Amino acid sequence: MPTLDLPTADGRLARYTTGAPRRFPERSNVPFNRVALAAAHVVADPRAEHDPWVDTAIDWDRTLAFRSRLFDLGLGVAEAMDTAQRGMGLDWKTSLELIRRSVEAASGRPGAVLFCGAGTDHLMPGPGVGIDDVIAAYEEQVGAVEAAGGRIILMASRALAAAARSPDDYHRVYARVLRQVREPVIIHWLGEMFDPALRGYWGHEDHYRGMEVCLAILRDCAARIDGIKISLLDKDKEIAMRRRLPAGVRMYTGDDFNYAELIDGDGEGHSDALLGIFDAIAPAASAALAALAADRRQDFHDILAPTVPLSRHIFKAPTRFYKTGVVFMAWLNGLQDHFTMVGGQQSARSIGHLAELFRLADKAGLLRDPEVAADRMRKVMAVHGIA
Repeated sequence: MPTLDLPTADGRLARYTTGAPRRFPERSNVPFNRVALAAAHVVADPRAEHDPWVDTAIDWDRTLAFRSRLFDLGLGVAEAMDTAQRGMGLDWKTSLELIRRSVEAASGRPGAVLFCGAGTDHLMPGPGVGIDDVIAAYEEQVGAVEAAGGRIILMASRALAAAARSPDDYHRVYARVLRQVREPVIIHWLGEMFDPALRGYWGHEDHYRGMEVCLAILRDCAARIDGIKISLLDKDKEIAMRRRLPAGVRMYTGDDFNYAELIDGDGEGHSDALLGIFDAIAPAASAALAALAADRRQDFHDILAPTVPLSRHIFKAPTRFYKTGVVFMAWLNGLQDHFTMVGGQQSARSIGHLAELFRLADKAGLLRDPEVAADRMRKVMAVHGIA
């Protein structure tokens, strides 16, 4: 197995020898007993003539090929979400083009599940932006996504967080928008650890008080809601909310720290999944979900347990930079030719962070070709001046 010198937390270099990869199927024909959506990343086009901090250039072929891989593994796709750098390099115009292309790709695959993010990210928050502006922005994006044939994930709104003066404003916005949707949607509660501009969402800094507001909206609009995804990285809050959901409304875990136990569930219920980490660990996630569907719970946990330290590292604070680790994993595994991201976000994590990601991915058996991964790790270290 390949050996290389990797930087450590104290600034030294330490010799590291990779282990053997775990072998998981590249395709799954087993129906899962959980709805499982992977929030998928986009592949940048490094050859495009543009200003990366200003413009967005996508390699459409590689981006769509990655989604085909997720579908092959039996996973659904949550499109144009924060994992795709929505609001951090991916603008609304490009997001809509991504949604259109993904809908077309999914339409040729029987059983493919695709939900698409609709939000207000084309509306810049500011003193002159009011609640009616937020409603109009949501209506514009929902209408565009539905016209493209997509099902909706109703994303949390930075503009709403800035404009709202009370929980009643959240009721007003969500009730108005949800009355108009064609099919039941997934509500997305994204915590401030993922996006600091969403602090105080639902009108309260305290998550439990915000939960009461959100639950009231879910009860009032239950017929229009498929489920809610909460991304608070707190299993106790998710379980507390899960136990109070209206009948027929799913809980989609967005907890990239505690996903295994939340998906498995307890005597009172379980969570389905809408996870960014499923992008990075897709083969393991697919194999684990197949085991759970076959009631092989120990196998489910044995498969996912080694992935949790990797996920906690990728999503460590500042959590919003987790996309860098997700794309780095795709590059290490030969799923794209470069480690370049839209918005120049490949620079958002340090070389020490990436070295630890390499070690944890290897220990989890998720480097499918250690020779390729080690060669690419050496190259990125060389760019950082580490020979």
